[in-house]
Amino acid sequence: MRLLLLGGSAFLGRAVAAEALAAGHEVTVFNRGRTAPDVPGVQAVRGDRESQEDLARLADHGPWDAIVDTSGYVPQVVGDAVRALANSAQAYVFMSTINVFPDWPAQPVTDASPLHECSPDAGPDDGDYGTLKAGCERVVARDFPGRTLSLRLGLLLGPHEDVGRLPTLLLRMADAGTTRDLRTLAPGDPASPINPIDVRDIAAFTLSAIDQGLTGAYTVAGTPSNASTYGELLEACIDATASAAHLEWLDSAFLETQDIAFWSELPIWIPPGDVPWDADTSRAEAVGLRCRPLRETVQDTWAWLTADGGEARRTYEPRRPHGLSPEKERALLAAWETWKRSHP
Repeated sequence: MRLLLLGGSAFLGRAVAAEALAAGHEVTVFNRGRTAPDVPGVQAVRGDRESQEDLARLADHGPWDAIVDTSGYVPQVVGDAVRALANSAQAYVFMSTINVFPDWPAQPVTDASPLHECSPDAGPDDGDYGTLKAGCERVVARDFPGRTLSLRLGLLLGPHEDVGRLPTLLLRMADAGTTRDLRTLAPGDPASPINPIDVRDIAAFTLSAIDQGLTGAYTVAGTPSNASTYGELLEACIDATASAAHLEWLDSAFLETQDIAFWSELPIWIPPGDVPWDADTSRAEAVGLRCRPLRETVQDTWAWLTADGGEARRTYEPRRPHGLSPEKERALLAAWETWKRSHP
């Protein structure tokens, strides 16, 4: 099978490229060559997807059996690529997000849940991330009719993560007793449910979906059989890094009184209420979605960070800041001791 990846060098795109190459497929990637090195073995075509000239040049490298768009965020921009490549492939897979559902995370969602309202011709200033992704789905379906698949992804973790969530937790545990205190802030209830999905499981499902000729839209997130807890996540980080960290679990009611950016300063955690894990993946499971244990994802992510003498660990720079500074963590732990005395 011949595949074209729009993106293909960072996190999700990299995982799809690696999975496809391992399966013996021929992979072309189209990117600017700036974000990360390409996976060895791909054919790289350099260019900018916002350039009509570059897109026309890319089309000359086809045809492909399928296009996998891992870097589309704005309907106008996605539409340009779809139209330029409409005659160059048999199928178009768009990597969307569970954020396309306005009801999520406050309510459970299914593949049939309504999407945000967004024009298929919307520009970058016409909505937020989830709204624009909904518009992207619409332009793909409109301009590549009958041959499109939108995968609405949940929270992705795994090796080569460039967002900053799991690597931040792993590095915090690894630093316990060195540049950080052994006493480590842990938020809320250790039994709080979480259900992320490994990026490699997304990649495997994508290739399977292409092979099956699936069309339409599927919610692709952590499955119920693979659900875990926040406590298990942090313990897996401690075990993977052989850390001596001691987890100090701080009540969520206390944390909500503090100046904390939930989800970023406390990666993958928000206070009880809007729990971003309640998505129905049954249709995707019925056609082959399978998820590996979270502990395996944690171990393999640490193995990536520490490979080659720890090169990735030394040079790691996430796309967004995550985690607490040592000073803020110490201040919160001190405030927690005071709070406990007044809330027996």
